[in-house]
This record gives sequence, C-alpha cells and structure tokens, in this order.
Amino acid sequence: MKISYNWLKQFVQIDQTPQALSLILTDIGLEVESVDKIQPVIGGLEGLVIGEVLTCVQHPNADRLRVTTVNVGGKENLQIVCGAPNVGAGQKVVVATVGTTVYPLEGEPFKIKESKIRGEVSQGMICAEDEIGLGKSHDGIMILAEDTEIGIRAKDHFKMDDDFVFEIGLTPNRADAASHLGVARDLAAYFRSEYEMPDLSTFKTDNENLVIPVEVEDLDACPRYSSVTLSGVTVTESPDWLKDKLKVIGLRPINNVVDITNYVLHGLGQPLHAFDADKIAGGKVVVKKVAEGTEFITLDDVTRKLSADDLMICNAEAPMCIAGVFGGKTSGVDANTKNIFLESAYFNSVSVRKTAKRHGLKTDASFRFERGTDPEITVTALKYAAILIKEIAGGEISSSVSDIYPNHIRPFEFEVSYTNINKLIGANIPSAEIKHILTALGITATSTSDDTLALRVPSFKVDVTRECDITEEVLRIYGYNNIEIPSKVNASLSYSVKPEKENTQNVIADLLTANGYAEIMCNSLTKSAYSKNLDEAVFILNPLSSDLNVMRQHMLMPALESVAYNQNRKSGDVKFYEFGKTYHLINETIRSEQKNNKTAASDSLITDEKQSTTNQKYVERPRLFMLISGAKQGEQWNQNAKSVSFYNLKAAVDAIISRLGISSYQTDTLNDEHFAYGIKYFRGDKVIVSFGAASKPDRKVADVHAEVFYADFDWAAILDIVRKNKIVNKELSKYPQVRRDLSLLIDQSVTFDTLKGIAFKTDKKLIKEVGVFDVYVGDKLPEGKKSYALNFTLQDEEQTLTDKQIESTMQKLIANLTQQAGAEIRK
Repeated sequence: MKISYNWLKQFVQIDQTPQALSLILTDIGLEVESVDKIQPVIGGLEGLVIGEVLTCVQHPNADRLRVTTVNVGGKENLQIVCGAPNVGAGQKVVVATVGTTVYPLEGEPFKIKESKIRGEVSQGMICAEDEIGLGKSHDGIMILAEDTEIGIRAKDHFKMDDDFVFEIGLTPNRADAASHLGVARDLAAYFRSEYEMPDLSTFKTDNENLVIPVEVEDLDACPRYSSVTLSGVTVTESPDWLKDKLKVIGLRPINNVVDITNYVLHGLGQPLHAFDADKIAGGKVVVKKVAEGTEFITLDDVTRKLSADDLMICNAEAPMCIAGVFGGKTSGVDANTKNIFLESAYFNSVSVRKTAKRHGLKTDASFRFERGTDPEITVTALKYAAILIKEIAGGEISSSVSDIYPNHIRPFEFEVSYTNINKLIGANIPSAEIKHILTALGITATSTSDDTLALRVPSFKVDVTRECDITEEVLRIYGYNNIEIPSKVNASLSYSVKPEKENTQNVIADLLTANGYAEIMCNSLTKSAYSKNLDEAVFILNPLSSDLNVMRQHMLMPALESVAYNQNRKSGDVKFYEFGKTYHLINETIRSEQKNNKTAASDSLITDEKQSTTNQKYVERPRLFMLISGAKQGEQWNQNAKSVSFYNLKAAVDAIISRLGISSYQTDTLNDEHFAYGIKYFRGDKVIVSFGAASKPDRKVADVHAEVFYADFDWAAILDIVRKNKIVNKELSKYPQVRRDLSLLIDQSVTFDTLKGIAFKTDKKLIKEVGVFDVYVGDKLPEGKKSYALNFTLQDEEQTLTDKQIESTMQKLIANLTQQAGAEIRK
C-alpha cells in the first residue's frame, strides 16, 4: 500500500522528516518497506529561479539572438544570451543558473555552463516550458505575471513540493490503516495529537430533481447502502492537484468524477462508485443477487458468468456492477455523462472476498471490503465526494442522502484488566498511560475500576475484539523498543522424549550445510497440475490463485521450481535440502458388525451383518528432501567441470544414514513414476529413503533441462528408528584386521547388496566390512555375466586371527556365494 507524505499532512500535523517518520510507522505496526522520493516533474525544478529581464538588446554577431541582463535576486545581474523571439525587457521569467541540470521533455538532460555564444558571455538560460518539463510549447520563453516575486525558487513559485511515498506492507488484519486517514489516526495516537476529518459544512442539497429510489434485497450481504445524486456535471480532465495526488501513489487519472472517487477511497478508506444516472434503466437501483449463469460485461470488456452468490448492483432490468468488486461496461461515467448516482456502501467482507476470488478480480475496492471497512463512514465519504464533484465538475446535489441502514452494527464491548495487559506485555505500564493510549486510538472507556476497563471499540477497528487485541494496540503505540529486556530469565527443567526432533534435525542440517548444501524453504501451496493422485490432494477452499490451489503431495516439484529459477539465472550448480511436510487426504474404510435378532413364532434367527463406512482424514508427513544438479566442481585451469552423478547423491544419503546410527536396512531398486531410476532403503514395510534421478516428465513440467538427482527421506520413520537406537560405548580392538579379496563371476541380475548379505550371514562375528573395488561388464565375459572384485575385512575382537581361522572363514564364504548366488570364483 502506498501512502503519500504530503497527503498525510492533510490529516495530521507532522514535523518529522520522511525518513524519521518511516521508522515511527514501522514501530507502530505499519512496516515501511521502502521510501521513494517523488518529484512533480523530472528534476523537481532544482536550481531554477525567478528573474526579471532588465535589458534586452540585439546580439552584435547574430540576427536571431539577443543579449539580456537578468536580475535573479543575487548580488550581481546575469548576462544571458537568448534566442527566443518573445523575450523582452521588464518580463518575469524562469532562469536556469550556471551549474543547474535542465530536464527537457524530449532529449537528454544537460548542465548549464558559463559560455560564450558568438562572442558574448552567457551566464545561464531563460527557459521555455518544454525545457523544464512544465508544458509542451517551445514557441518562446515562459513569461510570468508581473507581480511574481524575483529571486524565489521556481519550485516554490509553481508550488511543486517534493513528495515521499511510503510503501507499507499492510497485514490483513489492519483494515483500519488501509488509507491515509487510517495511518494518520495511528500517528495522531503516537504523537498524542489530533487528526482532522474533511470539512463537510458546505454540503447541502440544492434540489430534489433527481431522486433515484434504492431497494436492498439482501441485507446480510449489504448491511448499509448510502447514495446521493448530482445533476448538470461536466466530466472532463481533473485539475493538476488531483492528478498529482493520484499519480504519486501510482494511480492513473481517468476523469474528474472517477478521480474524485479514487481520491476519497485512498484518503478515507471508503470505496465509492459513480454511475451515469441516465443509464439506470427504470430509474431505480436494486441491490440483489441474480440467477446463476447470468452474463455480465465488466469494465475490462470481459464477459463473465455470474454466480447466484454474487451480490450485484442492478437497475430495474439488468445488473450494473459487481458489488464491492468491479463496475460494469455500460453504466459507468464517461465524457457524455451529465447526471450521477453516487454510491457509498458497506458490504459483507466474506461475500466480497468470495466473489472477487471466483472471478479472479483484485481491485482497490475489493482489497478494502475483503478486510472490512468502517460501516460508520459511508455517509461522510459520500458527502465529501459530492462536495468535491460539485466544486470540480460543477452541477448540483439533486437529492437528499439516501441511507439504508436498518440493523446498526454494534461496536465490540468487553472488559480488560490492567494486570493482564502488563502481564502479556512484560512491563509495568501505568494505568493512566494505558487508558490515554486507548483513548488516543479512539477506544472509549464506558466504565472503570481499580484494575478493569469496560471498553467500546470503534467500528473501524475490525480486528480488535479481545483483551489480547487491546494489549497489542497498547504495545505498538507505547513502543516495542520501550520494553526492557529483563536481567533475570526464569527457566524450568522438563523431560522431553528422546531423540529431540529439533536437535536431530539440526545435526543433519549442520552435516549437509558443512558439505555445501543450501537449505531452501519452498511454499507448501502449489498447483494441482503437479499432482499425480488428485484423489489424495488437499485442495484450498479459497485459493489465492490457480497456481496455489493445492497442498503439496511431494517435495519434488516445488524444489524443481527452485532449480529452474537458479538455472535461468546462470547458477545451475545447486545442492539443496529442505525439511518440510507433504499433505494428503486419506480415505479410511471402517468395518463394523451389527447383530439383528429376528424372532418368529416357530423359530429364532440371528443374523450377523457387516457394514463399512468410509472416513476421510488429513495427514501431514514430515520429510527430508535433498537435491543436486549441475557440476560437482567448477572448471579450473587444470581440470574440466565434472557433473554430479547418482553416486554423489548416494554418498550424501549414506552419510546421513551413518550419522543417525542406522545400520541395518534392506535395499531394492525403485519402481516409482517420480524417478527415472533409483534405489530405496527400507526396514520391513517402512521405506526410510528413496533416491535417484528425477524423471524427464517432471523436469519438463518444471522447465528444468539439466539432470537432477534427489533423495526423499521419511523423517517420521527415521525418528522412530533413531528413538530405538541404543548407544553402546566399546573399546577399540587391540587385534589387527585382515583383508582378503575375491574375484567373482556372477549373473548380471545379482546385486552387490545380495552378496554383502550372504557374507555377513556366513560369519557375523569375524566379517566386519564388505566392499567392491572393481566391476567389469564386457564382451570378454559370457553373455549375461559380470565380474565383481570384492574385499572382505575380518577381525576378532578377542584374539589375533590365525591363518587357519581366516582360511576356514573364506572357504565357507566361497561355498555360500557359489550356492546362494551362483558365483564362480575367478583365479
């Protein structure tokens, strides 16, 4: 949200600089993300002064030039050579002095220097309006009124003050601050001063010549509807001051009537809508919902099909406007408009939000209605806009204010305790100070006691409904920085289940970070197009957009988006990890037995009936995700770049498994549509981790061209395993290890994991490690065969191994490898 520094001054007195004020705004809960200096024209007329031409004579060496003497209020007059045909003595002009940078409408800026023109010294430039950005004419210099003061700055004469725009990151709960008035209210509370509302004393009804009746059929969706009419207006371009106000906050001026409604919206926070009264068929306005599928053309020339839940502003025949969201194509104000029906309403925030999301519309009006506007300001805003329209566009107010408000919205009333407020804040703020802050915020005390306050909250503070909300209001005005950090910290000892989830996570995060991985945090919201099982997808009921309409079911696709983002910026060598969750909707079938006793005159029959019901439940699954892509190491003068491979990922996975103390698990190849190929580690029916290469279809969807390898850990399963681990301390063996090698010829279907398992089953006591140091597959071997060279590490913890023990173990091993794996020993 953009807030103008100069505009704020219309509501509250401000003595602080824009930079100082930005810090104050942030301190009181309105975080200023940036402060930008805005100048009415490029260059801000800096260095330009008002002067008087004292003399003007023909240049001795040029027919089209004149030599002038100009008084600019300095100690000495300036000699300036001028080529304008309309320059003459006695004129008040705009002068660019030496050193000034001039910013013309066309061409590049240039700096004024003292120079000689055809032999005559020139100490500045007398300016035309297009040369300084004040107009398009270049027929001659600007000639000002005779009573213009000499020596003053041009920016002061033209009243072109620089402005500053605060970009405020407004949180959704602060609907009360979604305007210049709202921000001014907070500043007034902070400064303990008063803020000013617009003067409505000049509002009066001129006649009753254009009375348009209003009927509100849905009071739940529209609790209050205020309106007034104006006749005989002239729709044209807005005056400069109004256009400048809107331009500063990034709005495009349209015409004087529409610009006034936007000015009031951003000034007071109340959206308005102006209709061409002559286009209201039947001379009647009806606020209602229309039939499902009704077609309606909006201002952007888009034909939309309305929902039966959309509240519409209609005439006697057809819809004219989507209430609180967007106007219609045929009912708006244009250059031919003479009579206006002006609307100022309070719409239900939920109704507006659903309609805006349904049609994919986000406007300044819906932004405020969705968060909750002030139901008590509709008439104030309406009268203020009517006064401005009458002043700027002419015409007459041709009806009394119509205000349909049958069920008044009561302000929140509740009690708060000084003790509780101070307890939540963590400081002892005097009761008088708390009450003074609340009063400054517009919150009134209906009754008081020693420790309690009965409060009535104004209607514009839609988020203040409880004692904790009051505490927040007090704290942000009192100042977070004024709360002292206590010198004593109280703590209690508590038992926690081991292993501690956070500590375990930090250990692995530190391990990965130390090995060059960067932690990422992807959005849990993603697009449904990524889902491979929509039946288990958790859809968002009110999505921000179609790209954020479902909770992620897999960690891969959001991470691939991060890879694509980096690769598109020539930073494709990535190593990422993320601790996160996936979200699933699980259908559970519950079976139950019911016995029915049926008794007849002749017999008794007992029947068992089995019934089943399906329940749905939402499941969150903690995951650890890691990913690598690009080069393992960059190109150097003595080596080429090397791409990452599956085995680089496997090494990282094994390091994590080892660090967690997980030693016994099985492995198998993957058959998963997310992987082009890969393997998994598992225990029983629980998969610990799946890792491999990302499939091409997934990479294509995310627009990732390079090969990607990733691992997906079931973090909940890992914590269960780690919880059962027992830490055993044992002494390093005093006895040496022995290594033996075997070269095997085996079928290509036999895996290293199979051979490793056979080895450990042969002698768990002596065989400590099994490794593979060579693999060969080629035409020199029989078809369907491959060669493995394995090494075996043997060690006895109690004694030194003898040759006889080693030989016996190796013979058993050879026999088991031959029988169970069909291996042939190569000699």
